[in-house]
Amino acid sequence: MRTETDEGYRKALGNRQVQMIAIGGAIGVGLFLGAGGRLAATGPALVLSYAIAGLAAFFVMRALGELVLYRPVAGSFVEYAGEFIGPWAAFASGWMYWINWAFTGIAELTAIAAYIHYWAPAFPQWMTALIALGIVMTVNLLSVRLFGELEFWFALLKVLAISTFLIVGLVLVVFAVGDAGPHNLVAHGGFFPTGFPLVLMSLQSVVFAYASIELVGIAAGETARPHEVMPRAINGVVWRIAIFYVGSVLLLAMVLPWTAYRAGTSPFVTVFAGLGVPWAADAMNLVVITAAASSCNSGLYATGRILRSMALKREAPSFAATLSSRHVPMGGILFTASMLLGGVALFYFLPERAFNIATACASLGVITTWGVLVFCQTRLRRSGHRSTFPMPGSPYTNWLTLGFLALVVLLMPFADEDQLVAFFLIPVLALGIALGWHVVKRRRHTPEPPGPADPTGPTDPTDPADPADPVARP
Repeated sequence: MRTETDEGYRKALGNRQVQMIAIGGAIGVGLFLGAGGRLAATGPALVLSYAIAGLAAFFVMRALGELVLYRPVAGSFVEYAGEFIGPWAAFASGWMYWINWAFTGIAELTAIAAYIHYWAPAFPQWMTALIALGIVMTVNLLSVRLFGELEFWFALLKVLAISTFLIVGLVLVVFAVGDAGPHNLVAHGGFFPTGFPLVLMSLQSVVFAYASIELVGIAAGETARPHEVMPRAINGVVWRIAIFYVGSVLLLAMVLPWTAYRAGTSPFVTVFAGLGVPWAADAMNLVVITAAASSCNSGLYATGRILRSMALKREAPSFAATLSSRHVPMGGILFTASMLLGGVALFYFLPERAFNIATACASLGVITTWGVLVFCQTRLRRSGHRSTFPMPGSPYTNWLTLGFLALVVLLMPFADEDQLVAFFLIPVLALGIALGWHVVKRRRHTPEPPGPADPTGPTDPTDPADPADPVARP
């Protein structure tokens, strides 16, 4: 079933690319960069945070899978929110998802600048972030096939890097090379060296680490044979979470004492630098840069399609609906890219806190997105629909997942200053979205006046048959 939000797109993504988009979404800079600071603050018990959040992420993905097979659509959860909750929910969730990716993009650009600085300390970091933004924006504007291909190789590089670490780390632990071994889990202050409350406080950053796993659902509208491809891609999240996240953090805690890690440095770089191999740290640094570029690349892809879906319903600026001759939503991509320039300013004024503030604010969008997906699946199931790819344990797992997401939000003001900033942003965002919805409702009930070149009166801006509509042109 297709909607007007799918019009103009090409089915350019194949099984190989969708599988890697799903994998790339499950391996981001939250793991490559954020795990170091969280290990330093929490200790070995951080693995519990990753396991708990990973279980919630699994249920979110299975809820998404049930919705996608019910109706594959490029607008993804925004379309589902409109159908199962109401138009206001589609508006709110769409803009919260945009907030997620806007702040995620800022975090990724900050990470890229910091790690390029590792090699070129004299080069201005704001210029590095600007160049990185220009590259990923160009890739997204050229074609969806190019995006899919680049994301395929980005994801492949991340998978190879993580796999290499898992093999090397396992060898170090099994053969007790140096100080590596299971004893590191309890030898330096115990499994909870800083206390259990800090494990709970780390959940926000861990949720950010899992952010963008839902990207595969947005790609459904541009995927050939979604009913065949999507279940395989979504099911793969289970073992990716278990191995890449929980397994990596567990090995990090065993290979070196948790006191060896620190914020601002990738824990994987720390491990490979400790091996004494001259090129190992540089190679991992390159992987971290590509992981950040990959996430920023995915963010522009996702927000471009979400904003176009909303603009076609007059819920976003009209130019966000513009589709290029290459069948790319260039208006939405450029809109998000212009907002990402704010990340350069944030990094300039708060270089030490920019990454943490951005990730904390982005988490609000992640939590909203996950909550909407789970709630929409609950409504779908209540309608009597029965899927060939059902969410396990529904509806009990739905409410457990929603309770977990609520807990993460409630804990934010008790964590640190950066999460407190994000928590105080909640009423600001709520007020802004409420005012925006008030304006949108008035626009929906106000007919557009006929233009000078249209004496017959207004036409439906979402009608693909309208030859004057630039969005609908092939």
